[in-house]
Amino acid sequence: MTLGILKESDGEHRVALTPDALPGLMKLGFQNILVERGAGVSAFFDDASYEKQGAQITDLDTVLKQSNLLVKIHPPTQSVLDQLSAGQILIGQFNPLGQPDVVEALLQSGISAFSLDLAPRSTRAQALDVLSSMATVGGYKAVLTAASHLPTFFPMFMTAAGTIKPAKVLILGAGVAGLQAISTARRLGAVVEAFDVRAAAKEEVLSLGAKFVEVAGAIDDKAAGGYAVEQTDEFKQRQAELIHNHAAAADVVICTAQIPGRKAPLLLRKETVAAMKSGAVIVDMAASSGGNCEVTENGKTILHKGVTIIGDSNLAASIPKDASVMFGKNVFNFIKLIAVKGALNLNFSDDIVRATCIAHNGEIMSERMKQVMQTA
Repeated sequence: MTLGILKESDGEHRVALTPDALPGLMKLGFQNILVERGAGVSAFFDDASYEKQGAQITDLDTVLKQSNLLVKIHPPTQSVLDQLSAGQILIGQFNPLGQPDVVEALLQSGISAFSLDLAPRSTRAQALDVLSSMATVGGYKAVLTAASHLPTFFPMFMTAAGTIKPAKVLILGAGVAGLQAISTARRLGAVVEAFDVRAAAKEEVLSLGAKFVEVAGAIDDKAAGGYAVEQTDEFKQRQAELIHNHAAAADVVICTAQIPGRKAPLLLRKETVAAMKSGAVIVDMAASSGGNCEVTENGKTILHKGVTIIGDSNLAASIPKDASVMFGKNVFNFIKLIAVKGALNLNFSDDIVRATCIAHNGEIMSERMKQVMQTA
């Protein structure tokens, strides 16, 4: 078996597999590991570090033609897909719920494609949960990014010049990213509040030393697998009023609330931003799916009514080394499911393998993805 590691593009600094994963892959039966030249350089893994672990550094065409299994974080370009053939396997994080056109392209290519962001929310699937891994990185970096833009301190200081009050931080969404943001903001000495529509989030928020901002009457669908669900208009109105009041008093707002496959919920309206303190900072991690803030611009940092708004859904790429290591471990744990006794075996009776498969012989195997494509 031959495995190929592809280089990312468009400003992505991570790499899908790091050198430390290569010995384990060889034990699984991959006699040859091909790395596209420069694939890990932006993540601070040079070509020599891969060669030391037994990999061969080569060009893109060679990797595409000779690999049985390919790994890449983002969807490949059409020119890359045109060079692939039926029987090859591709693994990554392709955001298929939000990009049905990517699924169509993969189906047309005839390859087998697996998107790890569709992994079920189960104990067994935790080891390959790229969403949680990258959300951990993103939540941490969101707070550091806010701190670097904030014109005030995060912690309280008692000095000869007087007492400096601690920053007030509001976290919107208490999933993995939100919880990591809470922990980081607390470590920096801020006073933290967090909002989430899921009742189960309250205990976790309180355990981290933050105050839970609760809106009565939220729909908490246990069948949603731990994700947030769409709420009623009446609830949204109460939610908007409460968030407006808390955001107006905050120095920093970290937006992490998202609904898989749907537009991000609008939580910070223009009038709320206008009511915030001059110098306040908003970091919107939901920017790529519309943003939790009404004035967010994806991929941009803007100033609106004296408030700095940072729209960045790929903060994990700004900590490329550790993020790549984490992503690579998720990929390796998935490969262990399909590399059996020195051969690749796509066992679709395995719930993880089936749930993550968005293309196989021109068909979608993931039931969740099938429903989305039918609706689209």
